[in-house]
Amino acid sequence: MTASDPAPSDQRRQLQEAKRVTIIGAWVDGVLGLAKVIVGLMVGSAALVADGIHSFSDLVTDGFVLAATHYGRQDPDRDHHYGHGRIETLATLLLGSVLIFVAGAIAWSSLQRLTAGTSIPAPGLWAMLLVTAALLAKEWIFHYTMRVAKRVGSRLLEANAWHSRSDVLSTAVVLVALLGAQFGAGWLDAIAAVVVGLLVGKVGWDLLWESARELVDTALPEDAQQRMHEVACSVPGVDGVHDLRTRQSAGHAMVDLHLVVAPRISVSEAHEIGNEVSRRLRRAYPALNDVTFHVDPEDDEGQGDPSRFPGLPLRPEVDRALRERWGELDAWAHLLDYRLHYLDDRITVVLYLDDRLPAAALKGLPATLAERATDLPWLADIEVCQVVRSARTGSLSGSTG
Repeated sequence: MTASDPAPSDQRRQLQEAKRVTIIGAWVDGVLGLAKVIVGLMVGSAALVADGIHSFSDLVTDGFVLAATHYGRQDPDRDHHYGHGRIETLATLLLGSVLIFVAGAIAWSSLQRLTAGTSIPAPGLWAMLLVTAALLAKEWIFHYTMRVAKRVGSRLLEANAWHSRSDVLSTAVVLVALLGAQFGAGWLDAIAAVVVGLLVGKVGWDLLWESARELVDTALPEDAQQRMHEVACSVPGVDGVHDLRTRQSAGHAMVDLHLVVAPRISVSEAHEIGNEVSRRLRRAYPALNDVTFHVDPEDDEGQGDPSRFPGLPLRPEVDRALRERWGELDAWAHLLDYRLHYLDDRITVVLYLDDRLPAAALKGLPATLAERATDLPWLADIEVCQVVRSARTGSLSGSTG
């Protein structure tokens, strides 16, 4: 049984917010990248050119984020019953790969310049002002994107925000290098470019690692799982929780768990207990978008998957067996209904008889029924209830015989 997903209107609003912040970030990355490369070439700064290429790589990744956010947040369809969240994960994986490639190119080029002893001229005031403006702009984009990422629950947007923060760090390194080159320490420029490359590579590796963990269904942290277990156990009617499993996808979390309830409550009551568990888990963990619960009438933790073992007979087979053994009894004509309880690898049968059956016939009936069914290995207990209909209200009440 699975709890329902968030309302479509909320999903549309989150999608619009995610697109807006990404488009704004793309414009900033495009303008800054172009300005850095032009000025870097003019003043001969490899670090500034490398930082400009870094900004252009951000522009490419912004495109990935836009596409992945659009397709990854679409509703489930006939071919994708669990939604399209893995698209965001795959895009993050690609984003990390691109960053590592860019980082390697930047670091290799800069190392060649450093070993070749290429002279670096003083960059001048305008280059340093540009880098300062870029640093402030990317820091603003980081905070703006992170706020939206937290609000809409997107790991991809959060990754893009940290990508912007890596730009801030690399730009700060470039600013130090430009200051050094301005005062004659030109070698700082090449070293700064290598540091920028390493920072970009670190971000790429982190994205690869996190997205790979999602693709192999890595569970939530142990403390989060323990808290979920406690929340589920706190619901009235839950006697135990086991086989709690979690996984993550595109910033969302999914959990499935087994709930042990009283063995003879109705299906509808057990289902409502499970619904309440789902509600409380969602309130405690807003990132949950899928809660699946399995109701157990007894604790079968550690006993393996029941579907892999021989099962007990279902109602049609039970009905045939009981009719063959009890059908000729007078009490069978007074049968209104019967319930089956599958407990301890056997079946308890509860018979409901109408109130026209004489009390004398009711006495000793369970023993008679048991004697006629001794050859049924799956039969556990037999209980007989006489149903009395109230003439005033039409309601039913039962008395056990």
